[in-house]
Amino acid sequence: MTKNNKIVFLADLIEQRLRKESEISYFEKQLKEIEDKLFFLRKEQELTVTIIDILEQEKIIDFEYGKAKLLDKE
Repeated sequence: MTKNNKIVFLADLIEQRLRKESEISYFEKQLKEIEDKLFFLRKEQELTVTIIDILEQEKIIDFEYGKAKLLDKE
């Protein structure tokens, strides 16, 4: 192997490393965005489940004068 071949090979490896670092950075950013979306979707799901539970139990929350009262449906 000549000295020129070693230089080209080293340059290729450095270029490959930079591409991989860029790709990793891109996918880490995408993962962060997906994790953020999942967080809010889970919170919305929890809220929906809570609302369904309240409706299934046939109870209504009445906010009167700043005090919450739990009333059973007649």
